[in-house]
Amino acid sequence: MAVFGVLAAALGVVGLVAPDALLTVMGFEPVPEGGRADGDHTLVFLTASSMAALNMGVYYVLAALADWKPFFRWTVPFRLLTCAVFTLAVVTGRAPAGFVGVGLWEGLGAVVTGVALRYEKRAVAHA
Repeated sequence: MAVFGVLAAALGVVGLVAPDALLTVMGFEPVPEGGRADGDHTLVFLTASSMAALNMGVYYVLAALADWKPFFRWTVPFRLLTCAVFTLAVVTGRAPAGFVGVGLWEGLGAVVTGVALRYEKRAVAHA
């Protein structure tokens, strides 16, 4: 959880400081300076999602430091939902193929978290 939190926070900072770098990492081609059409709010949405990622990363780190198991459990279904939505966005052509990595990252994180929670619960039950 802490590792995911640090990575989410770091990517949030990247999106706030260097939005084109974050777009490139996610498989989008940045638009050259001055090349955006009037009404293109891409950078507004990128700023909002980057701020959300920064906040979420901090929440994950704090939850990990507090060993807050209910929070860990809550993340599993929602990260699986995020995986499905992001992957569907690629499959339907709404997002570029490189964006599937974001969905897979969420799905893998959910599975690893779920397995770890189950392993830990069984270890406690057998102790």
